[in-house]
Amino acid sequence: MNAPLIAGIELGGTKIVCVLASDPDTIVAEVRLPTTRPDETMAGIEAVLDGWREEQGFAALGIGSFGPVDVDRASPTWGSIVTTPKPGWSGTDVARRLETRFGTPVGFDTDVAGAAVAEGRWGAAQGLESFCYVTVGTGVGVGIVISGRVARGLGHVEAGHLRVGRVAGDDWAGACVYHGDCVEGLASGFAVEQRTGRRGETIGADDPVWRLVAHALAGMCHNLVLTALPQRILFGGSVANHQPQVMGMIRERLVQSLAGYAQAGRISAEIDAFVAPPALGDQAGPMGAIALGLEALA
Repeated sequence: MNAPLIAGIELGGTKIVCVLASDPDTIVAEVRLPTTRPDETMAGIEAVLDGWREEQGFAALGIGSFGPVDVDRASPTWGSIVTTPKPGWSGTDVARRLETRFGTPVGFDTDVAGAAVAEGRWGAAQGLESFCYVTVGTGVGVGIVISGRVARGLGHVEAGHLRVGRVAGDDWAGACVYHGDCVEGLASGFAVEQRTGRRGETIGADDPVWRLVAHALAGMCHNLVLTALPQRILFGGSVANHQPQVMGMIRERLVQSLAGYAQAGRISAEIDAFVAPPALGDQAGPMGAIALGLEALA
């Protein structure tokens, strides 16, 4: 019996990846669109899905979206983007609109939570019950899986906005429009650009800014280790991809920060595997949407 086809939508702040697939090895179609105004963007997504429904059909729809989003199925605003700094998008209905139009099961979560689910199903977190997926790009997003389920409650995880200890002598205000010097405000690609006046991919590996970035991300990992109890923390996104030396700096600082406490000895002995890159690479996001659709179908 053939695996069902799932329509996946990775809705990013600047671009959208629409993918029709069953798994990473069975991708039937892929379409990329720019993220513009909500009405224009949603109409573009619907046009792609209309074509796929007519040509091949799909059994379910998965959506991994930039956020914050409402993931509470009991909420009247489930499936919507809530308060976001992206102009015009606050309050935009995404999942309910598509569910009503296409009449299939719909899985909806943040893009980074979807990527975490995909890494657990097909990637570097296979066989693990609890793990974290971190993306460091324009912002800092974290998806947390605990005992095989994405962590959800009042909302979804926003660990990128945790406050962490600063490097001694660093008094820069930070770049987060809500919290200033939270992790995202100190370590995101946007923060690096605001601090240095240069895009991250143009900055040398030995620039002092990466020490500051790694310190903030290691502080976040310290908090994740002691709260979410992950068996692995995966790092993806443009900063991790373009500046691979940052991963080693995070590992070193995390071991120092834990200072031998609790499971620190085991983490230290396995640090290269504990803080690691995702196996799916750039496909983690699109495959995250497929994974969310498969969950909805199940």
